[in-house]
Amino acid sequence: MKRHFFYLCVAVALGFFLSQCTQAEQNQKQEKKEVAIQLYSVRSLLDGVNKDGQLSSDYVDVLNKLAQMGYTSVEAANYADGKFYGRAPEDFRKDVESAGMQVLSSHCSRMLTEEELASGDLTEALEWWDRCIADHKAAGMKYIVFPWLGVPDTMKDLALYCRYLDEIGKRCKAQGILFGYHNHAHEFQKVEGQEVMYDYMLQHTNPEYVFFQMDVYWVVRGQNSPVDYFNKYPGRFKMLHIKDHREIGQSGMVGYDAIFRNIGTAGAEDIVAEIENYSTSDVLKSVEESMNYLLDASFVKASYRK
Repeated sequence: MKRHFFYLCVAVALGFFLSQCTQAEQNQKQEKKEVAIQLYSVRSLLDGVNKDGQLSSDYVDVLNKLAQMGYTSVEAANYADGKFYGRAPEDFRKDVESAGMQVLSSHCSRMLTEEELASGDLTEALEWWDRCIADHKAAGMKYIVFPWLGVPDTMKDLALYCRYLDEIGKRCKAQGILFGYHNHAHEFQKVEGQEVMYDYMLQHTNPEYVFFQMDVYWVVRGQNSPVDYFNKYPGRFKMLHIKDHREIGQSGMVGYDAIFRNIGTAGAEDIVAEIENYSTSDVLKSVEESMNYLLDASFVKASYRK
């Protein structure tokens, strides 16, 4: 009788253990979410190539660790001289895909010179963009995002930049790439005391050619509500930068639950985590904590792709 009872206990315990393992596997599958990482978050850790032209083991290691954390794609922030992090476009794509992620987007820009602002001639600038777009297409980019524009001195300059963005977006669309603009906090200032820069850009760029990658943290820092902008300009925000003062969810100042509940109004299909500052000296720890916040948040869906 005692032996029978012992075996019964073992069987019950084993069944419980297996059920827990199965549940853990199910939870792990449920936790997988489409989240990109802006590689500026790990800028201090990335070097594309060594001096001898070989792949840096640190660079490869960082990409692998980001994939292991659960990030599914990357947004580059280091396009220069036709390369990404010192790697040819095709090689950069292979590097990312070998780590188990996809190439999603890239931040890059070519500002207008004083002469171009005065003349309104965009010819040389757009020739640069033709080369840039070709490189991004070779890298497999879905999006190109213009990451910064200071507050223009005049409304005339702002209007020219809107025309410039439309022209870039038109060229991107012809190559099957979507083109967007990424905000900071200063876009909520008025230009010449007349128009709020961000609103003017939203109103004077063609939605067919230009979307807006809203950085929700900078909107809040600019003393505005991301959700209010979703409602005011529905469908214009195809991508969101999910960011905080340090790690995502750390400050309590950004209402992520309301933001994610209204993503449908925004029109967002991809979210990108960006961690610019860290609570510790361990960059990868901060980046992982941010991903864990998004994985654990019940209001963040597995995917927003249509």
